[in-house]
Amino acid sequence: MKGTKLLTGAAVVMAGALALTGCSGGSDSSSSNGKVNMTLWQNSTTGPGQEFWKNAVAAFEKKNPNVTIKVQSIQNEDLDGKLQTALNSGDAPDIFLQRGGGKMAAMVNAGQLMDITDKVSSETKKNISEGSFKAETYQDKVWAMPIAVLPGGLFYSQDLFKAAGITDAPKTISDLNDDVTKLKSTGVAPIALGAKDAWPAAHWFYWFALRECAGSTMEKTADSKSFSDGCWLKAAEDLQKFSDTKPFNDGFLTTSAQQGAGSSAGLVANHKAAMELMGAWDPGVIASLTPDQKPLPDLGFYPFPEVPGGKGEPGSIMGGVDGYSCSVKAPKECADFLNFVATTDQQEAYYKAFNAPPVNSEAQKVVTEPYLKDVLAAYNKAPYVSQWLDTVLGQNVGNALNVAVVDMLAGKSDPKQLIQAANDAAKKG
Repeated sequence: MKGTKLLTGAAVVMAGALALTGCSGGSDSSSSNGKVNMTLWQNSTTGPGQEFWKNAVAAFEKKNPNVTIKVQSIQNEDLDGKLQTALNSGDAPDIFLQRGGGKMAAMVNAGQLMDITDKVSSETKKNISEGSFKAETYQDKVWAMPIAVLPGGLFYSQDLFKAAGITDAPKTISDLNDDVTKLKSTGVAPIALGAKDAWPAAHWFYWFALRECAGSTMEKTADSKSFSDGCWLKAAEDLQKFSDTKPFNDGFLTTSAQQGAGSSAGLVANHKAAMELMGAWDPGVIASLTPDQKPLPDLGFYPFPEVPGGKGEPGSIMGGVDGYSCSVKAPKECADFLNFVATTDQQEAYYKAFNAPPVNSEAQKVVTEPYLKDVLAAYNKAPYVSQWLDTVLGQNVGNALNVAVVDMLAGKSDPKQLIQAANDAAKKG
């Protein structure tokens, strides 16, 4: 991520969930007679993603016969709430998905995370860039192991674009509006949106904000939680204007993002919708929802279009790095496991399972899909990189912002009320 600046607030992502299931209790870590037991919470509940974690744990246990790790799969939209409850109760899992930003900072300030700064191996440092570690750094200490590079953009069906006479990916919002019109004439939904889960709808506001607001403004807001700069209102107005053209699938307000063929990812997977704005975990989710449960053969990617007149630096990108943390009470073997899943072999396996870009630079060399190469190219040349805004702002303000965006899209409020809702949530802390 040479030459880029990662916004971390005071990173990550709605990582690639596949679907279904729940979880049971928190940590059952213990150590007696040299035996160590740990619990791992992750958000892949079916298919290759779930198998990756089972296989990674089995391989680590084989190398470390004194260690046993229990893997628990938790549906993505349930994870944050269950994790916060477990952390607050003192019954946290030993190893768990870390979204970063304000959410991670709150955990650090509550004394809930293990500082792994001095526990990152030299091999790991060699293969994972300093920029990626910045996403997991707070107060100059590393609190999570980067696992995957997950910037966002639009994933689309090349076949549906071609059928609509679209030969080039849109460069500006005006271009995107033109493409939406062309796609409507073919009978497919131009854009799939799973607004039932709130955060996918909010991503549209995040991206308009990234285009309208200077990086320095976004950084100030990450710390102050104040949306007083006019660029935030302009972003909300941009989204309202775009939404008024009806670019989304029918029933988008009650459509989920990643669960089943009728989800937004499922609509793209089954050629019912032409594209979806999402993070780089999306190809793996889409693959799990195609009729043969294989990667969509005509999948393409392009960065979010530019907004003429905006103060955001052109080419800036939203998204970041998925990581895993150790709870403060976890045994030292927890950090050993994090280094293990960062190795090249495990990172290659991660890429193959999730159809998402690995963070390990050596493992990135085996990426073959053109759309993932396009994701990495856009990420690596971006002049500015911001984490997802709900991650940066923390759970309370971030969730309130997400709900406010959905309310506006549902016609229950307007752009000014959206910004007021975000400011009101910030005042409540």
